[in-house]
Amino acid sequence: MGQAQQTENTEEIDIKALQDMYKKFVIECPSGLLFLHEFKRFFGVDPTGEASDYAENMFRAFDKNGDNTIDFLEFVAALNLVFRGDLEHKLRWSFKVYDKDNNGYVDKNELRSIIDSIYRIKKGSKTDMSDSELTVDEAVERLLQAVDSDGDGQISMEEFLRGAQQDPWVLSMLKLDMNPAAWVIEQRRRSAHF
Repeated sequence: MGQAQQTENTEEIDIKALQDMYKKFVIECPSGLLFLHEFKRFFGVDPTGEASDYAENMFRAFDKNGDNTIDFLEFVAALNLVFRGDLEHKLRWSFKVYDKDNNGYVDKNELRSIIDSIYRIKKGSKTDMSDSELTVDEAVERLLQAVDSDGDGQISMEEFLRGAQQDPWVLSMLKLDMNPAAWVIEQRRRSAHF
């Protein structure tokens, strides 16, 4: 019974958050298009702060057609995935965030860039980092060893999914990046206080 109650409360929060973001989208983007600088402003991200790189990667992953804008349909699809997607869909989305050049592979530099952004966000938000005492480079090397099964120095979508689903540490590292719902809610909460 308590679990059903908790699920209902979570869904109500999600629906309320979605409604609030929809209203803000309509007000701030009457053209129906959201550009990167507007996306950052929408979520209250300091353009030079810890979350800036992460926001750019999220924006790119949300921009399905690659036109450097997010239209309302992309926005709704992205938020639906963020709040309601299953683990595999979130992992696939996460892979797109990592794959900056959109070539279908995550190389060491792309991996390092995202892990570095995640570490900076967590440090900036005073999130407990005790579970990840590794440096950025150590985390990148460990992830590559765990996930790059063919040893070619880059991670394919299949390797990414398999590695995350087979290794609890890898999954926990990816959850730092693949939990955009918490990031979205936290950014909205922060921007509401200003």
